[in-house]
Amino acid sequence: MNMFDQFLWVIFPYACLMIFVVGHIFRYRHDQFNWTAKSSEFIEKKQLMFGSLLFHLGIIPVAFGHISGLLIPKSWMNAMGVSEHMYHIGAVYIGGIFGAMTLIGMLLLTARRFTIRNVRRLSSASDLIVNVLLLFIVFMGMYATLFTNAVQPEFDYRESISIWFRGLFMLRPDASLMHNVPWSFKVHALTGFAIFAFWPFTRLVHVWSVPLNYVGRSYILYRRHKSN
Repeated sequence: MNMFDQFLWVIFPYACLMIFVVGHIFRYRHDQFNWTAKSSEFIEKKQLMFGSLLFHLGIIPVAFGHISGLLIPKSWMNAMGVSEHMYHIGAVYIGGIFGAMTLIGMLLLTARRFTIRNVRRLSSASDLIVNVLLLFIVFMGMYATLFTNAVQPEFDYRESISIWFRGLFMLRPDASLMHNVPWSFKVHALTGFAIFAFWPFTRLVHVWSVPLNYVGRSYILYRRHKSN
């Protein structure tokens, strides 16, 4: 295995994950006031609403699909009674539907950010880069799922990519597993790790600002003051 493959499939993923962790800690400690997403809803609402709705409805099932496909070994799936055919239907057809929703949502959001002048003026360089990178990642995921799987039906990413991915977190990375992986899956994986490196320095950090404390917070009572 040459040094280039070792860099791509071992050094680069670990570097991105390290930047992800250290970057979040640094930004939380030194830049909490900007730990949010600048709203552009007052500029344009309709395209934002449809794009954001489609993206979020699609990305959550897609994320869970990636987690199950990458983290759960193929043998475990077989033991649970999930056959190759059943898994293929879920990954390609059901995953394709939610992937298409995510892609359309990202197309709307990216077009909005670039084509509406006031939205573009409100956007920082990192906003534009993240939009384009996310759009590219989703597109490559759809391309790999629909076209690469159709051209190379014999390829099973659970026998290569999934094992490589789990090896990273078990501190036993094996770059050779990625040697014969189709290029579309490789690009999707590399850009996926790249977005983790960008994450702490962009508005993506706002996804961690879920107001969970509101669930257990006491009610605020308002009483009308009666003047004499």
